[in-house]
Amino acid sequence: MITDTEIKLKGVQILAEYLGDVEAERFIALIQREPFDYTKWRQGLDEDLTIEGISQRAMELRKKSAEQGA
Repeated sequence: MITDTEIKLKGVQILAEYLGDVEAERFIALIQREPFDYTKWRQGLDEDLTIEGISQRAMELRKKSAEQGA
């Protein structure tokens, strides 16, 4: 099990990797500024997708991110 600090660091790293530094900071500011229920937000997101569909979407996003970084 990793510590809370490690989870926070990994989370920020992932946000910065996929959103860029500026948008990651904006996202964090939005979450802190507004009342936010992550569980409620996630409900219904990708509800219509199968596990395979979610995996495919993740792979496409990863490929797109790698192409933009190249």
